[in-house]
Amino acid sequence: MKAAALLFLLTTMLAADVRLPPYTRETLPNGIVVYLIPKTGVPLVNFRVIVKGGKESEPVGMSGVSSIAAELLRKGTQTRSADQFSNELDTLGGSFRTGNDEQMAFITSEFLAKDFAAGLDLTSDVVLHPAFPDSEVKKAVAQAVDQAKSVKDNPQFAITRYFQAFFYGPQHPYGRPEDESTLRRLTRENLVDYVKRIYVGKNMIIMVSGDFDPATARPAIKKAFGAAPAGAAYQWAKDVNPAPGHRLLLVDKPDATQTYFRIGQPGIRRTDPDRTTLLLLNTLFGGRFTSMLNDELRVNSGLTYGASCILDLHREPGAITISTYTRTETTEKAIDMALDVLKRLNEKGITAEQLKSVKAYVKGTYPTRTLETSDQIANILGEIELFGLNRGEVDDLFSRIDSVSLEQINTAAKKWYRPDSLTFVVLGNAAKIRDSVKKYAPQMQEVSITTPGFGSN
Repeated sequence: MKAAALLFLLTTMLAADVRLPPYTRETLPNGIVVYLIPKTGVPLVNFRVIVKGGKESEPVGMSGVSSIAAELLRKGTQTRSADQFSNELDTLGGSFRTGNDEQMAFITSEFLAKDFAAGLDLTSDVVLHPAFPDSEVKKAVAQAVDQAKSVKDNPQFAITRYFQAFFYGPQHPYGRPEDESTLRRLTRENLVDYVKRIYVGKNMIIMVSGDFDPATARPAIKKAFGAAPAGAAYQWAKDVNPAPGHRLLLVDKPDATQTYFRIGQPGIRRTDPDRTTLLLLNTLFGGRFTSMLNDELRVNSGLTYGASCILDLHREPGAITISTYTRTETTEKAIDMALDVLKRLNEKGITAEQLKSVKAYVKGTYPTRTLETSDQIANILGEIELFGLNRGEVDDLFSRIDSVSLEQINTAAKKWYRPDSLTFVVLGNAAKIRDSVKKYAPQMQEVSITTPGFGSN
């Protein structure tokens, strides 16, 4: 009891206030949006470049081009070889990483504050002048193909791609996960054309955060990135509805001793008015260790080591997905239990005490998850720019949380967490679980894990 009381006190103290730090925003003549977020205390500076597009911008049949293009940025520029870039980065003691998601690619680098100029030069060079040496392209593509194949050796990773393909369908930009066939098609010409089209001023957001002087940083950034071509702004894809639910994909892995499963239903977009309510609701249902799902499937029954629910928040409406795994012989029992918890949430909702608890939990953990480091601050500001939000997304969050009523959250439970029209993806030993899982949907499709791709059709 004392520990619980102390935890509640600490979370309440942490939740006293949360606001974005001071920052400036301006748009360069070529369309690049620049955020400067000075933050003293730690002698580091972080550069974060966001490029609109991500997986959504990948042409049909070229899934993976966004991630490989981002990965290859550090493999040589017009003035630096890959080795030269790595040596300079190591000499400065800097860090550099790239990645992509559904709606953007990102490049993040960090350097000592005294190396601001050198760090900016390295970062701008790889973003604006990538060379894509043919040998590096072939190597990266071959490695990506091998990785796509090896994903199937890890069911926990493989089921994510099977679920994306099955839930969204091939007509949806989120429903075309990269696989060995799409990756093998990629050429240097594809990558160069893609970057020339997407990595332009009107698609870029630059975040500079940390220990620096804005008065000297501003002209330096304009000089480094001002020459980038303005290009044409990427036009977001029109909304595409996910494939209809109430169906099941069974992925056969004959040597599996465990069954992994995902149960999904349509969710919301990042800007949906219900996003704060669903943040609280999903945290209670499956977003923390003491969630309803984890309590039932792990703590009370021992059917799994962990059960969760993922609330996607992308530009287009995403999925709300129950995710867990269990022993082959307890597959049916675990799925039934997950569905029972979902049905109970939908029909009975949550209590006033649960709502009070989750509000304190979210407010207590939010600052350290979102606003503690320069990189985190740059990330949240990048989201605000990318999704057309404003600083109230952070500054008003706690007041929005406080305003969520019990009636409001239980209405959301009935609307969004529904036990009907579900999409099931089950990965395991089909011979042992086929008969027991077919009851969950009138339509069942089966695919072998050895079949190339991830079952999208």
